[in-house]
Amino acid sequence: QVQLVESGGGLVQPGGSLRLSCAASGFTLDDYTIGWFRQAPGKEREGVSAIKISDGSTYYEDFVRGRFTISRDKAKNTVYLQMNSLKPEDTAVYYCARGGWGTLDPSDYRSWGQGTQVTVSS
Repeated sequence: QVQLVESGGGLVQPGGSLRLSCAASGFTLDDYTIGWFRQAPGKEREGVSAIKISDGSTYYEDFVRGRFTISRDKAKNTVYLQMNSLKPEDTAVYYCARGGWGTLDPSDYRSWGQGTQVTVSS
């Protein structure tokens, strides 16, 4: 059974950091790209970052580039999103999903996790 499970969200002050985890099971991680997405209340789900598991290629949307870092641990079948210098506008439910390299369109991704809430507030 294909499954992605996110964890690591929480409440953090502006300027703080969090590390999200996306644990994968039921499929070979190497064959896919894993994307991180977020959805704030009343807004569309948007892509944040992606990593091609086989060679570690990464992509970031402009609004997180330089603040967020995506990485993978093949041995643990897990993808991480290190989030630094967090801003209130980063507040959202964060999801991971699997897809193909070259797109961060949510409609191109499948096997969504349940999401983890990130709240940035003082």
